Amino acid sequence: MYDETNEGVVVFDFDELADHLLEQGTLVSPSQLHGCLCGLLSAGAPPMAEYGLDALAQALDLVVHGELAGRVMQLYSASGAALQDEEFTFYPLLPAEETDISERTLALAAWCEGFLTGFAYAAAGEDQSGKTFSEPCSEALRDIAALAQAEAAEDEIDDEAEENYAELVEYLRIAVINVYLENGAEPQDHASHPGTSPLH
Repeated sequence: MYDETNEGVVVFDFDELADHLLEQGTLVSPSQLHGCLCGLLSAGAPPMAEYGLDALAQALDLVVHGELAGRVMQLYSASGAALQDEEFTFYPLLPAEETDISERTLALAAWCEGFLTGFAYAAAGEDQSGKTFSEPCSEALRDIAALAQAEAAEDEIDDEAEENYAELVEYLRIAVINVYLENGAEPQDHASHPGTSPLH
């Protein structure tokens, strides 16, 4: 995940964010934080960076300050830009490939949990409690909820585990873009939806 600004490219490093969060005494992971921000945006939350920071405090009971607050606002803005990108460059913030597959799978689950939390918070704030979602959107949300329970199978061989993980990440990536395009994007921002197949 990155943000192209006038000052160049701002890189959002998983480990760096994890260190900042640990320094501020929170158990929230970078993946859960990013998932929450994307959930907010995907439910139609305002794109202003300050809103993302304030909503995070309410949705995850996470109050950050100093440099971390600035990074969170940058991450919120960059996530909104990635979700709107017609090239579908959005990607969930997850640990690096060299991280153990079980840890990456748990981070993927935490991302999905954060997404659902942010989505529910923003949907309630946008008075969408009675809104009916399309079947593809509802199915995507159900699948994301299923991914929030993901764990790496202990009996999987390494190559198989890596392949399954990569497929789950790619499915999540496209599912989130589709949810955003239905609920979060302005009508003029809608692009043709990238295809997804149901998660089984």
